[in-house]
Parts: sequence; structure tokens; C-alpha cells
Amino acid sequence: MITSADGARAPDARFLLRHPAHFIAFGGGVGLIPFAPGTFGTLLALPIFWLAGPRLDPIVYLGGLAALFALGVWACEVTGRALGEPDHGGMVWDETVAFLLVLFFTPVYSYWQAFAFVLFRLFDIAKPQPIRHYERTVKGGLGVMIDDVIAAFYTLLVLAIARAVVA
Repeated sequence: MITSADGARAPDARFLLRHPAHFIAFGGGVGLIPFAPGTFGTLLALPIFWLAGPRLDPIVYLGGLAALFALGVWACEVTGRALGEPDHGGMVWDETVAFLLVLFFTPVYSYWQAFAFVLFRLFDIAKPQPIRHYERTVKGGLGVMIDDVIAAFYTLLVLAIARAVVA
């Protein structure tokens, strides 16, 4: 790890490869991007979805998402403890998994996916209630993962309303 401007130890590629949980929590390295890692973690979901979404039965896809969520709880717990920061900004697996959920219910047209991306990022950044409540009260890996799932549900709600309006 390298030292950041504030004197804290910042994760680097060596940290990422030290433990499988770190690799997962940091989205295979996407979380090491020095600016807007959450945005890039969200973008990571797109190629995963484009490859897996059309090929998997919906039940298999949703079951896989549940497994990826559980994997994320573990990975973010282990990585947060190793960093001494339970919800480090570089841990982006929560954004990736939550946006994979959003994409499952989003029309496959690029403009709908772009709209979903913008909405998800807005909800993830603004953290309207109860997202902020869960972010503050649920600790560990589950706390890291759960607030993004709630942001995904807000995104899906707005998408459903938008689809009803344009239909």
C-alpha cells in the first residue's frame, strides 16, 4: 500500500492481490481508480450484464445475484477490516451488484440503461432516506452492500414510473 496525501495508507495493486476478498471488493481493480471509483464500479456491471444477462435463465441470473451479494458481504467485511475503514470508497462491488439488479429489470435499449445508470448514481450519491439510515446503522459488509440495493430499488421505482408515463 502507498501513503495518501492525508497520511493514511491507500490500497494499491499489492493490497488488491493479497487476498481474494480484496480483489472482489475492489471490483477486480476498478476501485483503485483514483477518481469516482463508485461510478466506475457501476459501469463494471454493464459488460458483465451484456455477457451474462442474455445467456442466463432469469431464475439463474437472480440466484447468481443473490450469491454475488453474499460474496460481497463477505469480501467487503474482510477488506474493510484489513483497511481499518469499513466502507472504503474503493470497495465498489456493492455498486456493481446493485446495478446488475437494476439492469435485469431495465429495458435493453441503451437510452434506458443510460437513464438507469444516471438515476442509480444519483440515488447512491444523494442517499435519500432510508438509504442514509441503513448506511449509518448496518455495520460491516452487510452495511456496505445494503444501501446500494436500496438505491437500486429507488432506481427501479423511478424507471417503472417513467415506463408507465411513456407507454
